[in-house]
Amino acid sequence: MKKTALASLMIISFLSFGCEAQVKPNDLAIKDEAKNYTLKTVASDIAIPWGMTWLPDGSMLVTEKSGILYHIKNSAKTEIKNVPKVYSRGQGGLLDIALHPNYAKNGWIYMTYASDEGDGTGGHTKLIRAKLLDGSLTQIESLYKATPNTTKGQHFGSRIVFDNDGYLYFSIGERGEHFVNPQDIKRDGGKIYRLNDDGSIPKDNPFVGQAGVKEAIYTYGNRNPQGIAKNPTTGAIWAHEHGPQGGDEINIIKKGANYGWPVVTYGIDYDGTTISKENEKPGIEKPIYYWLPSIAPSGMAFVTSDKYPDWKGHLLVGSLKFQYLELVKLKGNEVIGRQKIATDIGRVRNVAQGPDGYIYMGVEGKGILKIIPN
Repeated sequence: MKKTALASLMIISFLSFGCEAQVKPNDLAIKDEAKNYTLKTVASDIAIPWGMTWLPDGSMLVTEKSGILYHIKNSAKTEIKNVPKVYSRGQGGLLDIALHPNYAKNGWIYMTYASDEGDGTGGHTKLIRAKLLDGSLTQIESLYKATPNTTKGQHFGSRIVFDNDGYLYFSIGERGEHFVNPQDIKRDGGKIYRLNDDGSIPKDNPFVGQAGVKEAIYTYGNRNPQGIAKNPTTGAIWAHEHGPQGGDEINIIKKGANYGWPVVTYGIDYDGTTISKENEKPGIEKPIYYWLPSIAPSGMAFVTSDKYPDWKGHLLVGSLKFQYLELVKLKGNEVIGRQKIATDIGRVRNVAQGPDGYIYMGVEGKGILKIIPN
């Protein structure tokens, strides 16, 4: 019994040492928050509020990972009916949601979720679009379903964003097969995809016409992107992704680019062993910033609102691990500073700026919180 306890203590000490030993040279130290705001609960008692978006009347649609789609109006939650069956396992479930840029005219709502559709056991990430009528999803269309299904519970992604030209981007993690999927453009997983709004493949996607490839792929070598947003100044699509132990990244998405996982990484494996000795390599796109140690990023939003003069023009990223919202200060495409917001609030699953100009957070076990400047 004593030997078992001693062995367990040695393992814990080794892992702790491995985490503490991860040091990023000349890093930007994160500053403590200057609390000049209050938090208001918009919707409570949501276990894992993953995605959120706003309807034209100012009410919200919020996905809960277990498979519930909430309509939130005046702090009252109503469950939307006819939500597709969700494969809820590990990190998989009902994931992101976004409105078509011309929603007021066409009414399309886009969602990603883990689905067991198709051959094999388990599930994989799927993209659909649907319309909302009388509290129920209608006209549901399947746009993309990743294959093959797997019972692994990790790395489904997933976020959705539209660019200025109306193309739809969405992310799928590598599903725990990091030596199989991310570097193979004939396989799903570990990618960011680009589609037309009807699910068809844009003719100028980078791998169109190559035999056997997944032509929806726009970038590859991505580990598990759970944050994606359009830069309002440049129009470029930005994404962040989870590293292993250390090495979470912020990337600017470029056509056909390889972001390196697992050939290049700033992180190490969870048992302290080396995944790759290289953190730079020709032909591999470098991140504009990486976190060491990991913050476990989820959700991201650019601040454009005049309500937050000190935050305007910068980037907000939720931290699952450290349970705060991080303000990533920018100068063009360069990260020049970091600051904590909402310290110890809980696992921040998502962050978004609403049409009213206020910032909203999705916090696990709590719900949707609104940040109101003093």
